[in-house]
Amino acid sequence: MALIELDDVSLTFRVRQFGRITLKEQFIRHVWSGIGGASEKFLGRRIERKTTNPVMKVRALRNVNLRIDEGDRVGIIGRNGAGKSTMLKLLAGIYPPTRGQRMVEGRISSLFEITLGFEMEANGWENIAFRSYLQGETPRSIRSKMQGIADFTELGDFLNMPVRYYSAGMLVRLAFSIATAIEPEILLVDEVLSVGDMAFQQKARQRMQDMMAKAQLIVMVSHDLNSLAQVCDQCVWLDRGTVRQLGPTAEIVNAYTEFMNNHKSRAA
Repeated sequence: MALIELDDVSLTFRVRQFGRITLKEQFIRHVWSGIGGASEKFLGRRIERKTTNPVMKVRALRNVNLRIDEGDRVGIIGRNGAGKSTMLKLLAGIYPPTRGQRMVEGRISSLFEITLGFEMEANGWENIAFRSYLQGETPRSIRSKMQGIADFTELGDFLNMPVRYYSAGMLVRLAFSIATAIEPEILLVDEVLSVGDMAFQQKARQRMQDMMAKAQLIVMVSHDLNSLAQVCDQCVWLDRGTVRQLGPTAEIVNAYTEFMNNHKSRAA
């Protein structure tokens, strides 16, 4: 059984306003912490006590309630900065909620940031194994998939080379081929991927469709509303970290499109 449920979930990031603290600053602050008064001189320089809080809180998601059952295909839409990718990472377990409960039943397979984690000095074959292990494969299970992944990349002898010599397109093609060689229960997708030339893109789209057909539950983020409507039966409209509207995809997409058109008209 596949299930995702969010109960009054919020996610808040703590961001430093003044960037990283250098070793020198740490040392001076340590010395300063034992000094009385508002300011003192240290090595000929005046040290002022900072009265402001250097940490800023960013509320990325607020009071989100959502239940996605087996068989559901759910899209997430919204303007840039609405919290779409953050929501996907929270569902994947990358970000734990700072408030509320996240419950997941089923094995999650994530299809975003697929080029992370490559060993740049290792060759293509070795990275197929490394990345597959990160996706939950075992040495036994990947053995039967290795050649199929290699064939799908169409990289040929380049697989014998360290991936640091790959072009950006070759690296994404390798990453896509590995990431989509899965049998997902819960599939999380961030944007429709465009990889390689036109012929490879057509093959990649077919592979995505086959994989989505096997998934028990799908959550997909995309700015391509037409693609979203073809895949998803339900849609979540996020606005500034909150769920503005939830319902059938056609209904939500129409409401979102109307809102964006009116927003553009007022801005003009």
